[in-house]
Amino acid sequence: MREVAVIGVGLTEFGELWDKSFRQLIAEAGSKAIFDSGIGAREIDALYVGSMSAGRFIGQEHVGALVADQAGFSHMHIPAIRVESACASGGLAFRQGYLSVASGINDIVVVGGIEKMTDVTGNAASDILATSMDQEWETFFGATYAGIYAMIANRHMHEYGTTREQLAQVAVKNHANGALNPYAQFKRPIELKSVLNAPMVASPLGMFDCSPLSDGAAAVVLCSMDKVKKYTDKPVKIIGSGQASDMLPLHGRDSLCTFEATVYAAKAAYKQAGIQPKDVDVAEVHDCFTIAEILAVEDLGFVKKGDGGKAIENKITTLDGQIPVNTSGGLKAKGHPVGATGVAQIAEIVFQLRNGADKRQVKDARIGLAHNIGGGGASCVVHILEAMKK
Repeated sequence: MREVAVIGVGLTEFGELWDKSFRQLIAEAGSKAIFDSGIGAREIDALYVGSMSAGRFIGQEHVGALVADQAGFSHMHIPAIRVESACASGGLAFRQGYLSVASGINDIVVVGGIEKMTDVTGNAASDILATSMDQEWETFFGATYAGIYAMIANRHMHEYGTTREQLAQVAVKNHANGALNPYAQFKRPIELKSVLNAPMVASPLGMFDCSPLSDGAAAVVLCSMDKVKKYTDKPVKIIGSGQASDMLPLHGRDSLCTFEATVYAAKAAYKQAGIQPKDVDVAEVHDCFTIAEILAVEDLGFVKKGDGGKAIENKITTLDGQIPVNTSGGLKAKGHPVGATGVAQIAEIVFQLRNGADKRQVKDARIGLAHNIGGGGASCVVHILEAMKK
């Protein structure tokens, strides 16, 4: 397998972007990434796009061809592939692009992720997101993702003593980081008391424990390492890529407190990279709900199982902590346009490893990890990237 690097990134702002269409968002992110990379359009071999449910959100299927058209590539007739894995669609699109270059089939690919979620009502969006749960055993009986993660949170609190305050501290941390991110949906800090006093969604999770509905797009350019010097002196090398899946419904799993898909995807990524969890300097993890970040830092091996709540309480995962997590603000504050999330996580890691994250920069960051899960942990993609020495 060939070595592969990220040579360009591009993001739109995340939020309720009613004045921008699906087409405009992906064109904006893609053009920024291509400009950042320094490549010419005719050098692109393929396009991969992560999008969970454009057919339900905006009534548009056949997304790969649409994106190629809006990006101005239709006359070039390059392959354009749409990738879906629920909320992990962006991360999986990135993995597919990486594998295509690593295999030698392609030399340069553009990977995008996009979702336009706010053109439907909140109830409709919840119904659309619920299609990624088990329709017979969960959705049919009225389960929602807030309800699913609330059950996980309650079990984690029961087994490990995790507290409501620790859950709330995740939201406080990520909003503080989001306030430093110009692309974030929410750009202001929040106080602990605001999280604790917010309206309840599904006990113990309140409004500030839940990621928002968002519009937005992200894109990156991947290049084989042997061609990198032609375009940039600041490539970020992909040193590990892992993917795993699990049972779709929660009731069939061994534990509600461990996402085995994360454990196995991370294990594969660490093995390929030749590193251990302690070697990671910065991480973007999938915090669709505050309990999800607590599970992630445990399942990725940053702390032992059951200590995720203590990690946030002891400031291990803050911007100046031992392992800064979600410096972008995470899904919680940056926003969660589901198809774009995994690619946006990669973009944040690239910013950090290039030393270009401004006020949220982690000092001397050299190795970064991106963790993207689908639904209630039934699919997971983990990537590890490394800053290249000049």
